[in-house]
Amino acid sequence: MKAAIVGCGNIAAVHAKSISLLEGVELAAAADIKKDRAEKYEKEYGCRAYDSMESMLEAERPDVLHICTPHYLHVPMAQYALQRGIHVFCEKPPVISEEQLVCLEKAVAEGPGRAGFCFQNRYNPSILYVKELLASGKAGKVKGARGIVTWHRDAAYYTESGWRGKLETEGGGALINQSIHTMDLLGVLLGKPVSVEAQTANHHLPGVIEVEDTMEAYIRYENAAACFYATTAYTEDAPPLIEISCENVVIRIEDLDVTLFWRDDSGEHGRIEHPEIARKKALGKSYWGTGHLDCISDFYRCLKTGGRFAQDLNGVRDTVRLMLAAYESARQKGKQI
Repeated sequence: MKAAIVGCGNIAAVHAKSISLLEGVELAAAADIKKDRAEKYEKEYGCRAYDSMESMLEAERPDVLHICTPHYLHVPMAQYALQRGIHVFCEKPPVISEEQLVCLEKAVAEGPGRAGFCFQNRYNPSILYVKELLASGKAGKVKGARGIVTWHRDAAYYTESGWRGKLETEGGGALINQSIHTMDLLGVLLGKPVSVEAQTANHHLPGVIEVEDTMEAYIRYENAAACFYATTAYTEDAPPLIEISCENVVIRIEDLDVTLFWRDDSGEHGRIEHPEIARKKALGKSYWGTGHLDCISDFYRCLKTGGRFAQDLNGVRDTVRLMLAAYESARQKGKQI
């Protein structure tokens, strides 16, 4: 199969490396409006460099297009490829607005290409372990959860990009860009979200960015609720934390580490367990998770077998709708959506 990449920034390097490790898949081309970026891929992977997606797709006719561009371009580029029968593997976020979601749903429904979305942390060994533990019944009923992301992004991160920090092109800040994976994993572990109440703030970069540097939300799922907090106003990138309070145990996930605080007969914390979790090396920054190769490999496997990819639009729709609802709630000053 022939693959192509559009957008040759940091995350595209992880896609290119992953593609190079797949049997039967060739990275045929890379495109970026700054062609020198694409030419770096040409030198490293032997692919051909282009300065536009359109010219690349016309010349190469790839089977799969990897979209690694700024947020606002994800949907129009996906539409363009899908309408031409080219499969799409798209970085997060799938959309930045309700209007884009409608457009994406139409493009996916009409095809004929297939679309998959990169929520790679679902493949982290720690998440797979906790999913199995919850499914086994050993943890007991889920009582509640919390998700916390405290990272650092300075002014230069936004001003030097040309698109970050602007509502029209990024769609948001700390949630849509830095912590959407944590919000997604809460849904993976707790089930379908029912409602959300959220508020946003810009504490450390007022006058520099239009988007939020902090979001707090209270998310109700069908059988439990979660407290969610994300900020980019901290001094470093701390490991995201997800904690699930269950009848028999409190489960804490920090990247690939899992700690189990088993309750004693009184309901208090008793035995503490650190289960051995298979550790994988991240292809990019550690806080991006270790699942990119597994996620991308799974997408290509489904294309070859005709099977359903779990992270198609149906598979990520709950997260997308929750994200959009959180922003709408914040615009309405915390109204339940």
